[in-house]
Amino acid sequence: MPRRLLLLPLLALAACATPPAPLKGNYAPLSPELAAHREAVGDLVRWGGTLVRATPEPGRTCFELVGRELDARGRPREVDRSAGRFVACRAGFYDPEVFAEGRAVTVTGRIDGFETRRVGEYDYRQPRVAADVVYLWPERREVEVIHAPYPYRYGYWWW
Repeated sequence: MPRRLLLLPLLALAACATPPAPLKGNYAPLSPELAAHREAVGDLVRWGGTLVRATPEPGRTCFELVGRELDARGRPREVDRSAGRFVACRAGFYDPEVFAEGRAVTVTGRIDGFETRRVGEYDYRQPRVAADVVYLWPERREVEVIHAPYPYRYGYWWW
């Protein structure tokens, strides 16, 4: 019986580390940077990153992202390095005010080609993903923690 009780917290923690349902699946272990240097058309990928811009076009919206390594849930990590830039396009209208610069996004889909876009004065070859899922992560906000007085037998003490 005690062994079963020990498993419950471990299972609860494991559940916290699983991706949201739309992001689950088996994907090619390929980064955007690696894909840009080889012909990876048709590979199924799950990539995420920081949104540079969302551009609505007739019938679809394209997202340009700075790729980031993903955590166990599929959320882009907040790190100071890039996994390579990429473009993801999905049918429909996605409002650029909601999908704003700097937001964390994860996409799934197949690589359907490559585009060369200018980054400053540099021509940058980027893989393009025909996205099945565009997952916008909730914003992370810093929270200030204020410690309340701790009730003690003879009055209040600051903990």
